[in-house]
Amino acid sequence: MQLTYYSEHSKVWLSVDVIIFGFEENKLKVLIGRRQMDPGRGEWSLYGGFVNEDESLDEAAERTLQQLTGLKRLYMQQIGAFGSVDRDPGERVVSVAYYALINVKDYSEKLQHKYGLEWMSLDALPHLYSDHNKMVQQAIRMMRQKIKNEPISFQLLPPLFTLTQLQHVFEAVLNNELDKRNFRKRIKEMDYIEKTDLIDKESSKRGACLYRFNKKAYNEESNFKL
Repeated sequence: MQLTYYSEHSKVWLSVDVIIFGFEENKLKVLIGRRQMDPGRGEWSLYGGFVNEDESLDEAAERTLQQLTGLKRLYMQQIGAFGSVDRDPGERVVSVAYYALINVKDYSEKLQHKYGLEWMSLDALPHLYSDHNKMVQQAIRMMRQKIKNEPISFQLLPPLFTLTQLQHVFEAVLNNELDKRNFRKRIKEMDYIEKTDLIDKESSKRGACLYRFNKKAYNEESNFKL
């Protein structure tokens, strides 16, 4: 006879929600779409799904992220659990939220149209379904701490970038204008940000030097602080 455990307790649904950040037009943007299911059909929402019985939370988030973007090995961090009793009018659902960082140009427009998604800047973010706005706010708080100490900014940029582009990423995440001279002085002290012989002539009339992030040179113990 198969034993049944915990039958005296009520069941709770478990889901994951993924906040996908991109950087475009010098703004930090979030990928959102209209909810395609009840309850809340038609409301602006993050993208997520329920956790399968045979997968961990991280696996469920990675599956959801890959399904949505078609990209693998993206930078992703868990934010935390959201479990207010009344957060979902359908059932008792606890959601574990994650945020991911991608280069907007790497994202397929075909997939974007398939899922009906839009890049929305933070300053124009509408009211989202349930507690999804709180998830975004928590993700931003975490990013603002990490970007000062860890090289996560490069996840939002192409492999080759200018120092101006890099500064704009920091300013977009921190929501704060940085002194150009001090920023460049600090960045040039970092051995893992390499100057190349290539010139970007699209964003600058005179041409700007292109840089790249050297993963091998990066040391997790380095004093990456701004």
